[in-house]
Amino acid sequence: MKYFCLVIWFMLAAAPAWAGGGMSAEKKEICAKAEERYKEVYPDAKNDGVVVIKTYKYTFCPPSVTVKAGTTVRWVNVDKRTSHSVWLKQKGEPESERFFPEEKYEFTFPSPGTFPYLCGPHWKDDDMRGTVTVTP
Repeated sequence: MKYFCLVIWFMLAAAPAWAGGGMSAEKKEICAKAEERYKEVYPDAKNDGVVVIKTYKYTFCPPSVTVKAGTTVRWVNVDKRTSHSVWLKQKGEPESERFFPEEKYEFTFPSPGTFPYLCGPHWKDDDMRGTVTVTP
């Protein structure tokens, strides 16, 4: 019985990996288009030490990132018509102002932890959520 429970636990724990890392084919396609749009809007973008997450088609791309403590994450709206926000609700941070197409929002993560976030206007109906994991 103990072996059976261990096998079941392992199968449940590994299920997201078997399903393509937790990101559907549709979301992968949206994120590929978000990357194209980002390069179109910011053709001269350089790696300035921040981690960029694009907002596009009610999706955070990528939905999850891992960064070191002290890193700034920049959410960039590459949609053409929709505004978004970033709300680190569980961290107790206030929701950001809405940022419109080609605008951005930045937040620096000073200490380790796992920080789920959501888009204030789109998390309920569109499940627009993400996670920043901060390592020491």
